[in-house]
Amino acid sequence: MDLLDPLLLARWQFGLTTLYHFLFVPLTLGMALTVSIFQTAWFRTAKLKWLHLTRFFGKLFLINFAMGVVTGIVQEFQFGMNWSSYSRFVGDVFGAPLAFEGLMAFFFEATFIGLWIFGWDKLPKGLHLASIWIATIGAWFSAYFIIAANAFMQNPVGFRIAEEGGRAEMADFGAVLTNPVALAALPHTLFAAFMMTAGVIISVSAWQLLRGRNLEMMRSSLKYGLWGMLVAFAGVVISGDQLSLVMVATQPMKMAAAEAMFDSACGADASFSLFSIGTPDGTGEIWSLRVPYLLALLSTHSFEGCVEGINDLNAEYATTVFPQFADQVDGNFAPILWVTYWSFRWMIGLGGLAALVAVVGLWLTRRNAKRAVPAWAWKLAIWAWPASLFALLVGWVFTEMGRQPWIVFSLMLTQDGVSPTVPGWNVLLSLVTFTLIYAILAVVEVGLIIKTSKKGPEPLPDPDAPPPAEPALEDTPTTVY
Repeated sequence: MDLLDPLLLARWQFGLTTLYHFLFVPLTLGMALTVSIFQTAWFRTAKLKWLHLTRFFGKLFLINFAMGVVTGIVQEFQFGMNWSSYSRFVGDVFGAPLAFEGLMAFFFEATFIGLWIFGWDKLPKGLHLASIWIATIGAWFSAYFIIAANAFMQNPVGFRIAEEGGRAEMADFGAVLTNPVALAALPHTLFAAFMMTAGVIISVSAWQLLRGRNLEMMRSSLKYGLWGMLVAFAGVVISGDQLSLVMVATQPMKMAAAEAMFDSACGADASFSLFSIGTPDGTGEIWSLRVPYLLALLSTHSFEGCVEGINDLNAEYATTVFPQFADQVDGNFAPILWVTYWSFRWMIGLGGLAALVAVVGLWLTRRNAKRAVPAWAWKLAIWAWPASLFALLVGWVFTEMGRQPWIVFSLMLTQDGVSPTVPGWNVLLSLVTFTLIYAILAVVEVGLIIKTSKKGPEPLPDPDAPPPAEPALEDTPTTVY
């Protein structure tokens, strides 16, 4: 292995920086909605606890939003330096959705976030509330345009190949925006984002309640987080089922790799693998623990459905579908099997664990509970955030690694997208630099979030406390002319 291979280094840099940036995106999407809901509750009920929760979780939202903007800028640098061939190929198609994303994120969304930040006690309450809702909707639209661009890499539609230069050109913007992959991925992404946000709310609330702080407010936010986690998990499962159907139709190799399905099978033989050991060359199975019919049901919604296997797909791709690319990949169009196989299972397992924490939490905090919540339960609840976070990260790894060896499915291999004239040492230098910068930013981000979370919201006023005394006349400052 050449440690200065530009392709290897460029892939590592893109993977590390994109995953780091993706830490902030889902929390921004979900926390914006949470702050909007809390402020709406305050607007409708005039209860101070909702105002304090709005301000408290609003701080976490703003810290995360600012860091997301900073880390997102690096992606543009990478496209230009490390992936110039890819950028040249997809630039005409990506230009429109990314331009809309920029308008939604940096003009529309950021403008109304600014109004929300500086509009306290300056804007009418209804208008101030509208500003955070508009910012939330803008963030979701921004996410959709990014998903539409990514969906083109998974399932290219709405384009034509230019006669000169061999570039993909936009032919139907509507087709790009209504790509079946994008339409299925949007709800899955939003539900996953809110699931991670619910994990943050559960963790912060449990930490405060474990220490007996801000009990009334934290009980309310905990209930919101617990129910939000279950609703989001249900949404993730349902939307994930629809996304899997689209994946089977557009990228059957990804599904086959996710299940270590080497040979095509139907019915009971199309089984879901709970654990599998494959041969060293990745062409066969040594042993596995499987659930009959389950993969057929997930892939086709039929117990008698058929699922194509890796070996059959490789033979089909190499001889009839993509023969022009066969030599470049040595006839193997499958991704790295252990990455797709285990990332798919870790995604499901960690997401299920986070949902289980919510179920236990709702049971222990139910109205008719006869015992106080034990300390171990609060400590367990604190892990709701890490579990949901890592479920989301490995799900993203599965989505992107499962597309390999393609950078744009069926059109361009990843190895053809790297910049042809950038030396390996140059990529290594930027990789090390950005890794160090991101490490510093991580310390700052985590430190700010932990500090804010530990401090908690402002305490509610004591209803039995006497009103503040009016200042004495002699204590009133005067102005001397």
